[in-house]
Amino acid sequence: MSIEVNGLTKIYGEQKALSEVSFEIARGEIVGFLGPNGAGKSTCMKILTSYLPPDYGQARVAGLDVEAESLELKKKVGYLPEQNPLYLDMYVKEFLSFVGRIHNLKQLKSRVAEMIEMTGLEIEQNKKIRSLSKGYKQRVGLAQAMIHNPEVLILDEPTAGLDPNQLSEIRNLIKDFGKEKTVLFSSHIMQEVQAICDRVIIINKGQIVADEQISVLSQSRQENETVRVKIKEIGTEDGFTGMPGLQKVLRKGAFFELIFSKGENAVETVFQWVNDKGLTVLHMERAESSLEDIFQLLTKEE
Repeated sequence: MSIEVNGLTKIYGEQKALSEVSFEIARGEIVGFLGPNGAGKSTCMKILTSYLPPDYGQARVAGLDVEAESLELKKKVGYLPEQNPLYLDMYVKEFLSFVGRIHNLKQLKSRVAEMIEMTGLEIEQNKKIRSLSKGYKQRVGLAQAMIHNPEVLILDEPTAGLDPNQLSEIRNLIKDFGKEKTVLFSSHIMQEVQAICDRVIIINKGQIVADEQISVLSQSRQENETVRVKIKEIGTEDGFTGMPGLQKVLRKGAFFELIFSKGENAVETVFQWVNDKGLTVLHMERAESSLEDIFQLLTKEE
């Protein structure tokens, strides 16, 4: 495993920022780390990168103990914190060269040029970091995290401040990196998580409340069963009156969402009802809960 966490606990005063957190991430996985503000995400990431010691529990990253082997660990891990720590009075190329020298990189000049191209910093490379937009500062932060070709990449809100075009480019960059390496990243943009990850870990109040593949999570955490349909002869919600077990009908553009209690065999019910009435089905599919719906369900206040 590239990341192994067992019973990780961190306490600030009387508050438990993390409470016996455990999970594993294998090489080649890109995992989204989700949670509301103050849930413990950043604390966990700081521990995994040896910037913060745990109070209890153990963690290993790239086969190394986060406490006993912290110096060696930092050689194998790339980290972009939520508060992107950049030397604002350095030029972009100068800063990346500085980081590369810290890592004792060979062929430093070519590696800096490669990272500038990979992160789309060509037109900004000779500017001072202070003068860059937030989006380009994020790119510089990503470049410094990846410049030493780490085995594990840990990113805390890496897409903050990026415009839609930049989001697409950085998303592809992270996906390419994760084909052979391990990526753990947090984000509040659920669409980005769904586009990049197959698996998510959701943390709330210092405890893990979900750790599953997104496809499994979407099905297992639904409170209802929903079928999305378009039927030629039905143009209003009233057209579904009398359907057995139907709780609610929602109009969504040209489609209707038919909501049933969980376990009602909704698709079979709709198919049989439509067939009995001799109606024409133009579209029918089982609708899964979005990641945002599930996140809100698992992290909402009591």
